[in-house]
Amino acid sequence: MSTPASSATVSRGHWSSRFGFILAAAGSAIGLGNIWRFPYTAGANGGGAWVLLYLLFVLAIGVPVLLCELSVGRHTQRSPVSAFKALVPGTWWPVVGAIGVLAGFGILSFYSVIAGLTVGYVYLSLTGRFAAAIDAETSAEIFGSVASNGPLIAALTGFFLLATALIVRRGVSGGIERASRILMPIFFGFLVLLVVRALTLPGGAEGFAFMFNPDFSKMTIGGAVSALGQALFSLSLGMGAMITYGSYLSKDENIPISAASVATFDTSIAMLGGLIVFPTLFTVGASPTAGPGLIFVVMASIFNTLPLGGVFSVAFYTLLAIAALTSTISLLEVIVSYFVDDRGMARGKAAWLVAAGCFVLALPSALSLGAVGPLSNLLGERFSEIAGGSGFLDLANFVFGTIFLTVGAMLICIFVGWKWGIPAARAAIETGGHRLPGAPLWGFVVRYVCPLATLILLLYGVFVGSNW
Repeated sequence: MSTPASSATVSRGHWSSRFGFILAAAGSAIGLGNIWRFPYTAGANGGGAWVLLYLLFVLAIGVPVLLCELSVGRHTQRSPVSAFKALVPGTWWPVVGAIGVLAGFGILSFYSVIAGLTVGYVYLSLTGRFAAAIDAETSAEIFGSVASNGPLIAALTGFFLLATALIVRRGVSGGIERASRILMPIFFGFLVLLVVRALTLPGGAEGFAFMFNPDFSKMTIGGAVSALGQALFSLSLGMGAMITYGSYLSKDENIPISAASVATFDTSIAMLGGLIVFPTLFTVGASPTAGPGLIFVVMASIFNTLPLGGVFSVAFYTLLAIAALTSTISLLEVIVSYFVDDRGMARGKAAWLVAAGCFVLALPSALSLGAVGPLSNLLGERFSEIAGGSGFLDLANFVFGTIFLTVGAMLICIFVGWKWGIPAARAAIETGGHRLPGAPLWGFVVRYVCPLATLILLLYGVFVGSNW
């Protein structure tokens, strides 16, 4: 095993405190996956049983993989690609880091399109569009008119990437951590206010019961797979983000406590996101099974029925936008760290270059958001089955958000469990005298359970044709 060269860490930034790291890492994990994807996926799969399975997967799969990524990053103090070069030089394993970098680049390209859409909805809320009475059909027409306006979506996507690059170019403590210290308290403030308001609505108790009373008769194999996928996606695993953020940790940081804190924050936000959406839906008798349109179509159509609905809509979509920004920051940082560490590029130049490249890759998704893209016609029926008929964005989601992310998570577990080795990984985690509770169980899970679980996720995505 190679020891990281000290020269590789001289110019690297570090988090100024554990709290700063937890805020930044939680911000990476907390995103549209919590406030947008979690509620509609839970709603589509029957609520309580799916939520319980998701929580089990976070604990049994998500946290062990998170510990793997943080240990690799903190031990090497390098970006995902050079981290594997440092640990096992002269092997093919740096490809795993490259998969993470490519996954981050691809996910950012389509994620920024949805993030830009949240900015558009903040504007619509501020102008009072959702304060007036609108039905579900009108709401769908509003969404369609916005989503099908390619130049507008492209401009909003560019705006979001510009904001992300401005933060990342300022470095770890001066940019990412400082932004997290500002954005996360605002996020939590909006979140708490919205949860309190939602739970005091007439449908609060019914929405709460839908989330936490499991009905296993509604659980399907597809639902179980989606719960596992949500656990990985929500924690930003398999895309190099946590290796990168871990590389900025000091050697005396308590990784088990940090990992548990990030997972707890992320999972709690997902639960609170559901406690905003479901009580609101049940108050007006709307269906929780509306799928991806739940947030942008169904929710937008019911704000006017609530007391202070206009204020509620502004706060809700601002919450979404902030959640999206904290995630795009981490995705961009994964790629920027590669160019800084492995290519010797200045951080500012790397941030602008990567953001510009992501914008170019995002354009097909932005231009096809509201209609079936041209690739669907070229690739035929099989593409429509895999991508769901929604154009380039769904193709990017399938390739990067399902295939690359799952393969990355699986190979990281195989690397830590079988190549680097559980004893070496445990020693790296326990650097500074911080004991890893349940270390033998963690080793067993990383070697056997996590690779099998991620393999099942991958096979389901490929052969069933699902983005879970």
